[in-house]
Amino acid sequence: MKGKRVPSVEDGLQSQLRNIEKAYGRTIDEWVSIVVESRLQKHAEVVAMLKQRHGMTHAAAHRVSLVARDRTAPPPAGAKVLQPPLQDVYTRLLEKVGSLGDDIERAPKKGYISLRRRKQFAMLQPGAKWINLGLVLAQHRPTERLEPAASWNALFTHRVRVATPAEIDGEIDSWLRAAYDAAG
Repeated sequence: MKGKRVPSVEDGLQSQLRNIEKAYGRTIDEWVSIVVESRLQKHAEVVAMLKQRHGMTHAAAHRVSLVARDRTAPPPAGAKVLQPPLQDVYTRLLEKVGSLGDDIERAPKKGYISLRRRKQFAMLQPGAKWINLGLVLAQHRPTERLEPAASWNALFTHRVRVATPAEIDGEIDSWLRAAYDAAG
């Protein structure tokens, strides 16, 4: 199997979205518009509506609901309006977080969004040149990329500066998953 790339979580999500578009005859953007127009806010209500009105399977309705929530989430209170490259990074990071599970609370704070399970495990803070991803990873040693966060924000053990969508990779996936798992 030398030379074969192992599919990432992102590859799986993109495949699922393509399959939803093919199976239900609308683009994901159209499904997000349907969710927005429904004015439903709770995940379970959105899933139920998509299943009842549009005949979606639970898995498809769940994914569309998560994508709609991520794409329509208001920026945190006091956050800067992000330019397209950083908005893409912010949106992709929120999608990654949404793929971890249904039990994540997104708590907007002044200038950032706190991500909690039973306890806070991560945060996203827009900056001028990158999105700060704060993580609680007590068992991880800092690296060049996974910086210690003590001087930046004492609530987190590590920070990753993410400037482009290409930087959202398997390493970030594994750090997010580890922080999420430890918070549950």
